Amino acid sequence: MENTPSTPPNIGSQKLAQVAIVVKDIEEACRRYSHLLGLPIPNLIVTEPGNEVAQTYRGVPSNARAKLAFFDLGGVQLELIEPIGEDSAWAEGLRKNGESVHHLAFWVEDMRASKDFLDASDAPMIQRGDMGEGQYAYFDGSERYGVMFELLERKRTSLE
Repeated sequence: MENTPSTPPNIGSQKLAQVAIVVKDIEEACRRYSHLLGLPIPNLIVTEPGNEVAQTYRGVPSNARAKLAFFDLGGVQLELIEPIGEDSAWAEGLRKNGESVHHLAFWVEDMRASKDFLDASDAPMIQRGDMGEGQYAYFDGSERYGVMFELLERKRTSLE
């Protein structure tokens, strides 16, 4: 989303893509949410090792991985995340808050502009990685907003 004089700077999207919950045991969590939502248990995905997707956590290369499951809730996905390894936003969230909401995710067109906005809004980037032709990045908005944000971009732009 391009900012114009009538549009104040913002996160770059008003459409929520995902609500993510970090869990200790994704298979068990999938069974609970399947029962709650009346939906089939989704397939599990294991992320690529961090070193294969240029992943960094708090500015340092990280080889952490995660198990993921996605429930389609119409226009929004419910994402379950089980951390694998310690050096990640996923493991940090589980350590600090136990099983809980980890982040809200938004698709953006200009990751650089969105990052600059979040930096200025006291929500610094703490993890990023490549995904296909695009990228993802987590921003710690817990102090100001009470939650972490994930930005998803279909193309990859430099964040340096």
